[in-house]
Amino acid sequence: MIEKVWKEAKKVTEVMETSKQVTDTYKTNKEEQAQCMRQLKWEWVEASIWTDSMLTALESGVKGNKWFSLIDKVYRPKTLEAAWQKVRANKGAGGVDEITTKMFETQQMKYLKELELELKTGTYIPKAVKRVYIPKGQGKTRPLGIPTIKDRIAQQAIKMVIEPIFEKEFLDMSYGFRPKRGAKMALKEVTRLIEEGYTWVVDADLQAYFDTIPHDRLMMKVKERISDGNIIKLIELWLKQEIMEECNLWKPTMGSPQGAVISPLLSNIYLHDLDLAVTRAGYKMIRYADDFVILAKTQEEATEALKVVQTWVTENELILHPEKTHLGNCLIEGQGFEFLGYRFEAGSSWVRKKSIQKFRERIRELTKRSCGTSLKTVIAKLNPVLRGWCNYFRDVTKYTLGTFDSFVRRRLRAILQRHNKKKSFGAGWCHLKYPNKFFANNGLINMEDLQRQYLAR
Repeated sequence: MIEKVWKEAKKVTEVMETSKQVTDTYKTNKEEQAQCMRQLKWEWVEASIWTDSMLTALESGVKGNKWFSLIDKVYRPKTLEAAWQKVRANKGAGGVDEITTKMFETQQMKYLKELELELKTGTYIPKAVKRVYIPKGQGKTRPLGIPTIKDRIAQQAIKMVIEPIFEKEFLDMSYGFRPKRGAKMALKEVTRLIEEGYTWVVDADLQAYFDTIPHDRLMMKVKERISDGNIIKLIELWLKQEIMEECNLWKPTMGSPQGAVISPLLSNIYLHDLDLAVTRAGYKMIRYADDFVILAKTQEEATEALKVVQTWVTENELILHPEKTHLGNCLIEGQGFEFLGYRFEAGSSWVRKKSIQKFRERIRELTKRSCGTSLKTVIAKLNPVLRGWCNYFRDVTKYTLGTFDSFVRRRLRAILQRHNKKKSFGAGWCHLKYPNKFFANNGLINMEDLQRQYLAR
């Protein structure tokens, strides 16, 4: 009898052990699956900073939803090295100290060690930002701030540490300056909504947004998630960084300079609450940095959506551009809107005039009649521009890109005529002397053909 009970008990124990093994295996598989999903979602983060345990804490949530003690991750040699590699890859001009990326590279170990010590001891002070102006079109210019290479590295290091914290909060309808998102995704969403009947559009423009962001309000939003005083101090230093404009030195009281590595993230942090306000009100907004549109099914909805934006903008000390903000039905001719280089109107989309003007200016720069270089050399410089332009605008529906191919070939014919000591604009009989096939044989990309191949897929 005792032996029988013992055997039964042994069987129960074996079953329990087997059940435990199955449960443990299930838990292990589930944990491994969760880890894989985490790594896939956050594959863009710097692995030396955002370890799996850090990512687990990010997704699970930290106490008070605020992050402390982050500065040690900023000044780690691995972080600074990774930040330097990103800054070097972006190239760009030198700042007020005139040190370029190439010059920095010759003594990178020395400079990175200096930066590490300064950030670790709290003695880091950024140099002034060099202000330059770049063409904006129609004779206007846009101010651009160029920090020193060293300051760019420090900003990049901070960005790599804090960006995932805010990325977790950002909404899907925001596409500008965010990992694994971009303008083409935003345009695709606009097209989808229009096809679904969201044809009433609020086309809004924030006037001089980057120059008018209130520092105090911005820092309040940053402090909602970051409680490391050292990180806060550094961001405040960059916001109040002196600006060197020609021979004048001045300190800004608002705004975040375009050109600073940290500025796009800060701009998204500030506008995140606008995303929330519009989304909670039930409207469809697509935003790329400070450029955004709201699409609605009726004029009444569009009008109410604009009111939501106006209220938020006023409360947050920004300004809607009175001439560039409008409301209309994009299916009606004359009431279309422009967004990220495209024009949407009357059921079609095409390249907006400003984008065409920029394209032609760029082609003229590369095809000066007096360039004195061979045709193949000019074509080698043209092709990357043409390929990039085609990839971005191949979704236009009103016409093909053949018109722009013709413009490029006319410019090349004019160069060939100059080589033959003849003056010509590349039109007329030159087409017979140098037909389209001639340029194709010399390796010139045909954007219309590329567009046709893409649409045929």
